[in-house]
Amino acid sequence: MAGWNQIQAAAFCGSNGDDMTDRKPIATAPTDGSKVSVTWKDSDGVINESIAQYRDDGWWVYTDSHTQKKVEPTSWRPAASDDDDQ
Repeated sequence: MAGWNQIQAAAFCGSNGDDMTDRKPIATAPTDGSKVSVTWKDSDGVINESIAQYRDDGWWVYTDSHTQKKVEPTSWRPAASDDDDQ
C-alpha cells in the first residue's frame, strides 16, 4: 500500500491526458525555504508528490511525521494554502 505522501502516477494526468500543465521544472522553484509541492521518484520507481523545502543544498520532504528525506524532484507547483497544511 502506498504511503500517505504517495499518489498514483495516473493522478498526474489531466482529464485530457495532459501531463499536469500546472507543474514547472524544478530549476524554477523557489529556494528561499518556502514550502512547495514537488514530484519525485523513490528507489522503487514510485512517483510521489510531497510538500518540500529547499535547504542545506537540497530538497527535503517528510516521509512520516518524524522522518525527513533528501530527494531529487523533477517538478514543482505552489503548495496548498497554510489552512491545508497537516
